Amino acid sequence: MVSADQRRIFVTGGAGFIGSHLVDRLLAENHRVVVLENFNEFYSPDVKRANLYSHMNNPLFTLEEGDIRKRDDVKRAFAHGPFDVVVHLAAMAGVRPSLENAALYTDVNVLGTQRVVDELLASSRGARLVFGSSSSVYGARSGECFTETDRIDQPLSPYAASKAANEAQLYAIHHTTGLEVVCLRFFTVFGPRQRPDLAIHKFCRSIDRGDSIEVFGDGKSKRDYTYVADIVSGIRSAMEFPLSGGFEIINLGRAEPVLLIDMITSLEKALDKKANIIHKPTQIGDMPYTFANIEKARRLLNYNPSTSLEEGIAKFVEWYKLEDKSAPILRRLTLGT
Repeated sequence: MVSADQRRIFVTGGAGFIGSHLVDRLLAENHRVVVLENFNEFYSPDVKRANLYSHMNNPLFTLEEGDIRKRDDVKRAFAHGPFDVVVHLAAMAGVRPSLENAALYTDVNVLGTQRVVDELLASSRGARLVFGSSSSVYGARSGECFTETDRIDQPLSPYAASKAANEAQLYAIHHTTGLEVVCLRFFTVFGPRQRPDLAIHKFCRSIDRGDSIEVFGDGKSKRDYTYVADIVSGIRSAMEFPLSGGFEIINLGRAEPVLLIDMITSLEKALDKKANIIHKPTQIGDMPYTFANIEKARRLLNYNPSTSLEEGIAKFVEWYKLEDKSAPILRRLTLGT
C-alpha cells in the first residue's frame, strides 16, 4: 500500500557516491525510487554496483541501466513514473580528467541533461527537478566567500564550464516551460564511498599503503570540505521546500575552508600514519580555494551542516578500512560469481 506521504522519485547517477547515499535515505523513508545508472568505467563499475547491492530485493527500488544521452534509455526509466521529483546527479565528473576530453564532458553533461528534461516534461511534467551543480562554476577568487549571485562566466576547466552551462540551460527551460528547478552547488563532498580519484580517498589509500602522495602547489590551497550526509540533507530539503518563483540556485557547503595540508594532517591522525609528501607545480584547472556562503541554504532549506572535517575524516577512514576488507566479497556478490 502506498502511504499518503510516499513519493515516486527518479535519481540519475544513483549508484555513485552522493547518489547512493541519497537512495539509502529515500528508501529508509519508504519512498519509491527509480535509479538510472550507466556504470561507466570512470571508476570501477563493481564499486558502484556494491553501493546499491543491499537494495536490489527491495520492492520500493528499481534499477535501470542506461545512458542519459540515449533517448530510449531515458524513456524506459521514466516509464516507471510519473514521478514527483527528479534528482539529476549523473554527470562526467572531475576537473583534471575534463582537461583531457572536453567534448565528452559537454556531450554527457549538457546533452544528457537535455535528454532527462525532455522526458521529464513529456511524462512527469509536474515533477520538480533538483540538479547537482558544483562550486567549480565560481572560478578563481581572491579571498571572499562564494555567493549565489556572483558571476560564473570564467570557469577554469571544461567540467566547470559544463556545469555553468547546465545552470543557464535549466534556467531557460524553467523560463520557457514553467519547470520547477533547484540547482545545488556542491562544495568538495567527502565521506564513505567517495570516488577513488578524489583527494581524500586517494591520499588515504596512499598513506595507508606507505606510498608517497603528490601535492600540487604549496599545500596552502583551501577547500570547503562538506560531509556527504549534510549534502544529502540539503538535497532532501531542496526536493520539498516551497519554491517561490520556480527556480533557485543554492550553495551546499560547510562555510569553513580548510588548508590542504591540514586535511592531510587529519588523515594522518585518523590512520595513525605519516604521509610522504611530494610537491608538484600547481595544475591548470585547479581552483585556489572554495568557500561557500550558505546563508541562503540556511534560510530556504533549514540547512545546518553538522559534521566537522575531523569527524568526517574519522568516519571515512573507518569505512575505508572495512571496505578494503569487504571489497572482494561484495565484488563476487554483485557479479554473481
